[in-house]
Amino acid sequence: MSNKASKDSRAQWASSLGFILAAAGSAVGLGNIWKFPGKAYEGGGGVYILTYILIVILIGATAMMAELTVGRSTQKNAVGAFRILAPKWKWVGGLGVFTGFVILGYYSQVGGWVLQYIVSYLTKPGEIYGDPQGFFLNQVLGADRFPVLGAFVFPLLFIACVVLVIVRGVEGGIERFNKVAMPALFLLLLALLGRSLTLPGAGEGLRYLLTFDLSSLNGSVLLSALGQAFYSLSLGMGIMCTYGSYVKHTEDLGKNMAMICSLDTLVALIAAFIIIPAVFATGVQPGKGASFAFVSLAGVFERMPLGSIFGVIFYTLLFFAALTSAISLLEGTVAYLTEEKGLGRTKATVLTAAGMFFIGVLYTLSQVHMEIRGIWLDGASGLTFPAFGDFLEFFTDRLMTPLGALAYCIFVGWVWGPQKAVAEIEREGVRFPLAKPWAVLVKYVAPSAIVVILFAGMVMGLTLS
Repeated sequence: MSNKASKDSRAQWASSLGFILAAAGSAVGLGNIWKFPGKAYEGGGGVYILTYILIVILIGATAMMAELTVGRSTQKNAVGAFRILAPKWKWVGGLGVFTGFVILGYYSQVGGWVLQYIVSYLTKPGEIYGDPQGFFLNQVLGADRFPVLGAFVFPLLFIACVVLVIVRGVEGGIERFNKVAMPALFLLLLALLGRSLTLPGAGEGLRYLLTFDLSSLNGSVLLSALGQAFYSLSLGMGIMCTYGSYVKHTEDLGKNMAMICSLDTLVALIAAFIIIPAVFATGVQPGKGASFAFVSLAGVFERMPLGSIFGVIFYTLLFFAALTSAISLLEGTVAYLTEEKGLGRTKATVLTAAGMFFIGVLYTLSQVHMEIRGIWLDGASGLTFPAFGDFLEFFTDRLMTPLGALAYCIFVGWVWGPQKAVAEIEREGVRFPLAKPWAVLVKYVAPSAIVVILFAGMVMGLTLS
């Protein structure tokens, strides 16, 4: 088959809306819902939110446009795109594929935990309310038993859902699913927002989020907002490069990128206006991460009228957020294997999912002190996985994704050149009025900000070690 025929037969998004929803679904993930509200609280409420929005506009959108442009210009996966544009830079695509592969390993486990909580809030909410921490540690992570449900059954169900979407292809699987999942996600968000804002005492949390105290703005807040923006927008993993490669040349990339960033930011803001007023109203300490989402929030739902029902709604929301992101993570690797290695789509999907699942099992086993056949899995003796979960998260979130985003910006800004990138954006008569400021941002501002994230991440890693 000729190169031209191969390119012409390649999958594409059927519509602009399908691409926007799929890319927004990739960006909208667990970080929007269980990390952003806690960071907004710690960062001073309104001043953090404003800082975050400015960073998304100036830096996050800049890096996203770089990835999308590289992908669409070549109509190839993350590795194939660099193979065509600059073979010496193929490592950037490989870095993104590898990073996405590792992330989905533990992301699929968390998605499984979310499924387990949906079932548990439907069948035994009393057990969760009776001992929220004990329920999470014992029945999910397996502190007192081997975690068959938390490490195997529910994560396997979650990854099976991802596989079923991916094997159906770009238009018939990913696009079609996101056209249903994303509207459903927003409906669930609005239902929870309405319940949260009408709780007695929620007004105090609302006022906190709308208060702009500039004295709260410091280096820590800026760094937190920078890191959250890059994590939330799915940058540095080759996902946007791969999704951009399915975009038709007639589409307005600038307009679509703005819609993706707006939808992602909107979800994060709504999540903050759900979580913070609810915790203020119920007296639960605001927080972020798995401990907050699976342990602390039980106190919120217990104190809320019809709390178990809203618990099911909340974890269903988390399920959709996790699933849309997991689909994009798997697609990045599958696109690479099918296009660069010649594997069939189903075979590539199943093999990749199996490898990710194995990594994920180790992630769950590393979360608690646990003995199986006399072997401690927390590093005490024998065969060990010392701080495996913490290492994976630090390695991907603090180092690999910022490094990937930095490489895309340097490549577009200094190797390929902003002029060629803008020419790609403005194909078919499309106008990109922000071409000149974007060129400055992608060459100077975004790389500088990412270097700060990388440096801070390494310093934090050394401090923690």
